[in-house]
Amino acid sequence: DTVYLAMIESGFSPGATSWARAAGPWQFIATTGRRFGLRQDFWVDERRDFVKATRSAAAYLGDLNREFGHWHLAWAAYNAGSSRVRRALTLSGTSEFFAMLEKDRTLRKETRHYVAKVLAAAVVAKNRARYGFGEVKPLSPLAFDEVTVDGAVALQKVAQKLGTGVE
Repeated sequence: DTVYLAMIESGFSPGATSWARAAGPWQFIATTGRRFGLRQDFWVDERRDFVKATRSAAAYLGDLNREFGHWHLAWAAYNAGSSRVRRALTLSGTSEFFAMLEKDRTLRKETRHYVAKVLAAAVVAKNRARYGFGEVKPLSPLAFDEVTVDGAVALQKVAQKLGTGVE
């Protein structure tokens, strides 16, 4: 179900950028992206690379799940930060996400709704017909190759060699 976190974060868009300048399908802020090995410089922003960002998000979410012991809390911490979730757990006197919400209102509204959005997206995706999306067929997995080049290469030349457009 964790893949639906990327849908909630960005609509799976590598071009998405938040008001806080989080970027890519998993909406990494710059510091967290660097902490999980995503290069960001003049030439590239790997927060926008779906494969690399997904690996980094999996590592980050795994760390959060180990810290909190439950995916609901890990997802909330992904959205709000682990220190905010720890504080809310302490103030609420519980270790369960939904019980915490009933007892404490220190988390932002966005975070309070975040876990429910991820769960709802998973339920709808797994039951498309029941929720009016029966005619929507999943896309085929993307096919791609990775090629390492020595130095700069003009995209026009790459597109020409591949027989495709620059877009």
